[in-house]
Amino acid sequence: MKITLLGDDAIRYEAAPGPLTIEAASEDLHYSPFHMLASGLASCTYSVLYSWATHAKVSADGLILEVQWRFADDPHRVADIGVVMDWPALPPDRLAVAKRVAALCTIHATLEHPPRIDVLGANETQHDHEHVAMHGEPAAAPGGTSDSGSRT
Repeated sequence: MKITLLGDDAIRYEAAPGPLTIEAASEDLHYSPFHMLASGLASCTYSVLYSWATHAKVSADGLILEVQWRFADDPHRVADIGVVMDWPALPPDRLAVAKRVAALCTIHATLEHPPRIDVLGANETQHDHEHVAMHGEPAAAPGGTSDSGSRT
């Protein structure tokens, strides 16, 4: 796979032989956390589309994804993300299905339904803050019960 940084607000994700490579359209572009976010979405979307194409007997040849984003303020954040599928081998009558399949990507779903994020100091414990355990279960509160009603 190859990721190409197209600008401060866009990447291209495409199949390429060998290990994953990251390239930039110009020397002044650096792989930022925003490029990483877009790369995660592109990788997940590509994987879901490729799997569907294999089962649906549709060629995935030439599938390229471009992910673009726009920032907003108050607070400063990524406000909008667009994924453009450039897929010459996709029959036009399969585009609507491919778009629905792309939306099945777990990263896509995560961004549409964002998780709660707790930032804890290394010396803080679950007794100080409610947080989600690594296995997706609410951490047990003192006394062995789970209190999932409050947020920190």
